[in-house]
Amino acid sequence: MPAANPQSEIRDPQSHPWGRRDLLRVGSLGISSAIWPGLNTRQATAHETAPHESAPSTAKARSVIFLWMAGGVTHHDSLDPKPEAPEEIRGTLSAIATTLPGVHFAESCPNLARLAERICLVRSFSHDSNDHFLSQAYCLSGRKVTMQQITSEPNIGSIVSYLHGPRNQLPGYIAVPGITRPGPPPTNEFVGGWLGGQFSPFCVGGEPEQPDFTVGEKEANPSPLANEDLLPKALSLVDGLDIDRLGRRSQLRQLLEQAIGDAEKRGAMDGHYQNAFHLLASPSVRRAFDLGLEPDKLRESYGRTKLGGRCLMARRLVEAGARFVMVDYGYDAEYGNLWDNHAVPAQKQPHISEMAKRGYHVAGMDKAFAALITDLSERGLLDSTLVVFHTEFGRTPKINREGGRDHWGPAGSIFFAGGGVRGGQVIGATDRQGAFPLTPGFTPGDVAATIYRAIGIDSSARLYDLQRRPHFVLPDGEPIPGVLG
Repeated sequence: MPAANPQSEIRDPQSHPWGRRDLLRVGSLGISSAIWPGLNTRQATAHETAPHESAPSTAKARSVIFLWMAGGVTHHDSLDPKPEAPEEIRGTLSAIATTLPGVHFAESCPNLARLAERICLVRSFSHDSNDHFLSQAYCLSGRKVTMQQITSEPNIGSIVSYLHGPRNQLPGYIAVPGITRPGPPPTNEFVGGWLGGQFSPFCVGGEPEQPDFTVGEKEANPSPLANEDLLPKALSLVDGLDIDRLGRRSQLRQLLEQAIGDAEKRGAMDGHYQNAFHLLASPSVRRAFDLGLEPDKLRESYGRTKLGGRCLMARRLVEAGARFVMVDYGYDAEYGNLWDNHAVPAQKQPHISEMAKRGYHVAGMDKAFAALITDLSERGLLDSTLVVFHTEFGRTPKINREGGRDHWGPAGSIFFAGGGVRGGQVIGATDRQGAFPLTPGFTPGDVAATIYRAIGIDSSARLYDLQRRPHFVLPDGEPIPGVLG
């Protein structure tokens, strides 16, 4: 199997003279390049994939919501408490019963505890890295990487977008908001890799105003409440220019077509622009991104937090036909290291047991995730939507001297729901300290293989990069036994 492309070999629209900020400006209307990724993805043709590429008939998921909590969510203080362990391991949170006999969650997760019969919890998520960059790239792609490959391997969503394409005028891979940049230095790992820049996600948040989340003063106890604007700026029309007027502006269309032609002649844009006008003018697309259309009661059920709004947006997008939506909730300009809770003085974080009860931390995650699963179910969407909660690793069994937990690759907890998943079960277990799996561990590659199986992608199929070199959809990893029915 050839090695993945070095980053310098990848043809990336962002490196083209037509950059993100000056792609096309007509009067005061700027159409951002962030609107294009995934719009012109296509099904791989027969000569580009192995003959066995066809989707298994058992695939039940039509869409995926990928709940990406970058930073390393603590499993002890959420879904795998150890009430019998010493306090320096279990912390001060109580363990509460779930709807599954003998299964307990931490008191920070009462809502998910009431929905335990709908999820498949994997408590033996495990791999061998404690490094954020390597572990996040591994989880986002399902491919074990070196430090030189952290941005060269395509995200799972990128491969789904490449093979299955867009739907209902929505990009094949959407990130809400897609602004997390682990660091230092701040690094964008939401990439199309060797598939090309056009298969990177459409990031609702565009380019983050503050890529370095460590910049700026952080409050010791910031409010979890947030009214985050998730309407893509690329879909916002300037004053005095409505959709009808936009549709009648032949000059704008001509300029757009000219821009497309110039880009295609230069051979770098790969058709990113061809559907830009239609996306901008599509009422259904604009409605899908409008959280203001949701009733207050439902909005409250998710929590009026950043994560609550992002999960609700994911449901709206899937309901509108989106194929792969990543809910991105990692490092944050206001909250700092959301999940990377070492509790060193610079972080201004309390003891991990208190941190978990905050509305923007585990308690807020519990509320938002439970509301998402319930909402999908009530709308008849859960059976066709695979929901995956993923984070790059767990946290150390022993609470450190500052009251935090450090990186811990050997053990962590994730879950699946909906889309062909057998709910109401716990797969795997960790020891009394939550340090190591007592049962076979499952890697990010296995998680990726499970997603591909659920949505009807053959992990052993071959894809070709821009230099016509072959790559397997997934070099290593098998679907986690028992997750899918």
